[in-house]
Amino acid sequence: MTLAWIVATSIAGGALSVGCAAIFALTVRAAWVPMLVSLAIGALLGAAFLEVIPHAFEVADPHKVSLTILGGIFLFFILEKLMLWRHSHTEQGEGREWHGETHDHGRSGLMIVVGDAVHNFVDGLLIAAAFLQSIQLGIITALAIVAHEIPQEVGDFLILLHSGYSRARALAMNLLSTAATLVGGVLGYFTLRAAEEWVPLLLGVVAASMIYIAVADLIPGLHKRPELRATASQSLLIALGVASIALARMLIGDAHAH
Repeated sequence: MTLAWIVATSIAGGALSVGCAAIFALTVRAAWVPMLVSLAIGALLGAAFLEVIPHAFEVADPHKVSLTILGGIFLFFILEKLMLWRHSHTEQGEGREWHGETHDHGRSGLMIVVGDAVHNFVDGLLIAAAFLQSIQLGIITALAIVAHEIPQEVGDFLILLHSGYSRARALAMNLLSTAATLVGGVLGYFTLRAAEEWVPLLLGVVAASMIYIAVADLIPGLHKRPELRATASQSLLIALGVASIALARMLIGDAHAH
């Protein structure tokens, strides 16, 4: 049953995120993307602080889990720095000064697919770790991952189109990269079952990834619109994102209770 949940959420989550991204990208509703980002921030923070961290504290030493979360945030910082350094080095090597913008050199499409596949594989491992603790935790984690994947997939889809991919091929490549979520989920199910003592600590990494993505990657983008109206809208949408996780947690809990 646990493996079935992992497979189902991996497939459904990937198809949902890519499908929504394609709809937004093809209809060119760019104004909707900030709304998605704000909701994703709320969903990520809600899942981390309302579900993942409390559950990890229940099944493992809170001090060890806290240390894992701290180490995970630091690890994601280093990994992102390495990715930015590599991008900067490549841009400068080709005679362009790097300022953080995305430049297309005919390879960005392939690079984005490979990077997305690795990211999705890790997401699959995290989903498996959550489901191995409980169905409720797994569903909440999967929902949070899908929430932040939609804005990311919108960007990936647009980059693929900019790289010369047709719309059909861009959609196919994005769907292909989401298959890595299923691979990571199934592999995580079998490997983590053999090392269950590591699962609570991996939950700490799950929480770290959610917090880091929300705080370091998504929130800075919202600060580009400091006007009061935008701030109020962003705050409301973040609160709705948190509320959606709280509501899902209540509904899933009630369903299991019955």
